[in-house]
Amino acid sequence: MNLPSPVQRRVSRKIYVGDVAVGGDAPISVQSMTNTKTTDVAATVAQIRALEQVGADIVRVSIPDMEAAEAFGQIRQQITLPLVADIHFDYKIALRVAELGVDCLRINPGNIGNEARVGEVVASARDHNIPIRIGVNAGSLEKDLQKKYREPTPEAMLESAQRHIDFLDRLDFQQYKVSLKASDVFMTVAAYRLLAEQIDQPLHLGITEAGGLRSGAVKSSVGLGLLLAEGIGDTIRVSLAADPLEEIKVGFDILKSLRLRSKGVNLIACPSCSRQNFDVIAVVNALEERLENIIEPIDVAVIGCVVNGPGEAKEVAVAVTGGAPNLIYLNGVPDHKVENSELIDELEQQVRAHLDNG
Repeated sequence: MNLPSPVQRRVSRKIYVGDVAVGGDAPISVQSMTNTKTTDVAATVAQIRALEQVGADIVRVSIPDMEAAEAFGQIRQQITLPLVADIHFDYKIALRVAELGVDCLRINPGNIGNEARVGEVVASARDHNIPIRIGVNAGSLEKDLQKKYREPTPEAMLESAQRHIDFLDRLDFQQYKVSLKASDVFMTVAAYRLLAEQIDQPLHLGITEAGGLRSGAVKSSVGLGLLLAEGIGDTIRVSLAADPLEEIKVGFDILKSLRLRSKGVNLIACPSCSRQNFDVIAVVNALEERLENIIEPIDVAVIGCVVNGPGEAKEVAVAVTGGAPNLIYLNGVPDHKVENSELIDELEQQVRAHLDNG
């Protein structure tokens, strides 16, 4: 289908997290965060590699203490994907992982310490040519802002971010991106809208603590979808209480729905009804599992009957419409028929053949 997106993206400055461009005309990157113990180097490396296989552009790793920082050094040696270190409370951890080859430092201005300590982190980031993410979270605003606003608000989040943006500006450090996250969709969207009008640095989008796989995916899709449709956002993380691999899958699905990124299989499927000539739900579930390792963009349609099937099939690389037997379309043209018992294997084979043939 390859239709262009009608979204006009906000003009932002381009920075680099490792070799991944963020902002400017770069594709919106999708990232996740490990949930293994960082000190368990083998488990963390395995999870990062699994995230890379499903298309992650960037992975964040929590570094809660110096032991984890030293473990990060071992992880860094085994991973080529850009890595972001998540730092809270102790600025010295940020200084150490900068020495060990981190690609970006994520600090929370509400708990990292006074300006002198933040200044040391900035100096280290400059020396090692790595960007910083200012991460403002509604749940950890500075105490004076909590007292001033009495409760988290978009304006409180903006003021928190602006303080640290102003500090970085005074230090003439422009290699940063900003996130303004809350678990409430409206608060998050309002905060990002306010900030987007004031700076030209890239924005990292997310609805924090969004929930489990289903509810979190829905909440993230609504919040991120509103912002992305307005052109706001340069990199995203879908925060789910679920396997981190699901965060990457949902993130790309959000971008694909807005035609902002094509990566992996775009599966078009009918919801199924009594007209279906095969079990659409079973076929779709099986294909999603079998094809989840594909990161090349390809459109595939699975339609259970001939009402909408032919029309959808003409627009995609590989398709099936239900019949007796079912009809396989290749590049929009009817090609051959297949029985229900062979349908899943045949669709997988045709998808992989299409990609192999370029």
